[in-house]
Amino acid sequence: MRPLLASLAALAISLPFGGAKAETQDPIGDLIGQVAAKVAPFLETFGLKATLYHLGLRGIHDRDSLGCKVIPMRTAAVDDVKVKRHSVLFIKETVGLPMPDGRRHDGYWFATDVGGGIHAGRIDLFTGQGRSSMLPLLHLNLATLTVAKVGEFTGCPTT
Repeated sequence: MRPLLASLAALAISLPFGGAKAETQDPIGDLIGQVAAKVAPFLETFGLKATLYHLGLRGIHDRDSLGCKVIPMRTAAVDDVKVKRHSVLFIKETVGLPMPDGRRHDGYWFATDVGGGIHAGRIDLFTGQGRSSMLPLLHLNLATLTVAKVGEFTGCPTT
């Protein structure tokens, strides 16, 4: 049940609401829109200011505060108060960004890290090895992102 709710929640965030009706019939799109409209009021979203970080910065290690290996374009550092570690997050603004392996980002991140500079209202996104790994997300640095908790995980994320 949780994976279904997480999928519906992510879908609710990513779908635009309102606007003009399409001229062609799209029964699947209409169904998704109806589900999104019903789920949206129950989905808690946060506006969090993003900061990017990468390996190569002073003090940045290849393991997070859970002891897990950091994963480029998946590891997020949070305050562990408003957003708890072990949360699966959906960040709308990252959908479609290029991933290191050439795929497109699906918007899902894992809150596995915390940091001394991360306070309420902030999130750090790990981009990978070196400064060049930040380029696909550079436009999001210091921007306020739409973040929703869509699930929880145990252990260490693998993707």
